[in-house]
Amino acid sequence: MATLEAFREGIDHFQRLFAVTPEVVAHDLHPGYLSTEYALARDGVQPIGVQHHHAHLAACLAEHRACDEAAVGAIFDGTGYGEDGTVWGGELLIGDLLGYRRAAWLRPVPMPGAGAAIRQPWRMAWAWLTEAFGEPQPLPRRLSAAVEESRWSKMAQIAASPAVSPMTSSMGRLFDAAAALCGLRAEVSYEGQAAVELEAAAWRAGAGVGAYRATLSDPRPAVRALVADLRSGVDVAVVAARFHGAISAATVSALARIAGERGLGTVVLSGGVFQNRRLLKSVAAGASAAGLRVLIPERLPPNDGGISFGQAAVAAARLGSTTGTAAVPDPGTRPAGPR
Repeated sequence: MATLEAFREGIDHFQRLFAVTPEVVAHDLHPGYLSTEYALARDGVQPIGVQHHHAHLAACLAEHRACDEAAVGAIFDGTGYGEDGTVWGGELLIGDLLGYRRAAWLRPVPMPGAGAAIRQPWRMAWAWLTEAFGEPQPLPRRLSAAVEESRWSKMAQIAASPAVSPMTSSMGRLFDAAAALCGLRAEVSYEGQAAVELEAAAWRAGAGVGAYRATLSDPRPAVRALVADLRSGVDVAVVAARFHGAISAATVSALARIAGERGLGTVVLSGGVFQNRRLLKSVAAGASAAGLRVLIPERLPPNDGGISFGQAAVAAARLGSTTGTAAVPDPGTRPAGPR
């Protein structure tokens, strides 16, 4: 309640400070967000709902002034409400500011316990192990010190209930699972911590360690190879690097294929997962080598810090398509010095 009150007071303050009266309110599609509830409850405004990952795509396009250009976007993050009611996060979108189409996505798996799976990556390790091997697997040795056998076994019952375990195509949750399987992080104190530590481990391996085989729609071979390497005693840093290589190669392959099929020359890389510099550099280099123009967030953050700008850009474009004019917002001046 305190957060919601601060949100309302902040909006009221800016309206007074800048002497503006909003006529349009852009908002996320998630029906459970208090910000969405606030937007829909305001009187005298036109609400415009914007899908979370479309907002990521639009923010990057608008930042680069590619406002009239369609692109293929690899939008990877932890959580975003999908239009099919599931949790998205490993999406390849074809779109522009006006709209988008979901062209490909990460293989969905249950998210045992919903929000609990974000705080406890070992739950996603259970989900991806089960998906990769076709049935629940024993508690991995590297997780045995952090997870009780009884809690691990209970996941089958929890995952079977859609009410508490929604399906997710989240790339962020896949990285969480890999980190947990490597024994790096069973529980987190901030979102993304497991993935951050997996990236740090991968950097320790350096280059030339190879990559697992995977496709974006089916990373199960990479999960099975990761488990096999760990059981064989392969260094965790090498395992982490090979996992990164698998996701990078799968993403580049999917981007190149879809861009070729649709006759598009521009790709966007955005979403919180692309704060992972190793993944970002590898995918960007691969896409560039495939002859594609690569756009990444530069003046705005790739994570949800850029969402509101994307929502505003989409709303402006939609209004412009009906009125004949579109005033796409400016993200501001590029900061001086190294980024």
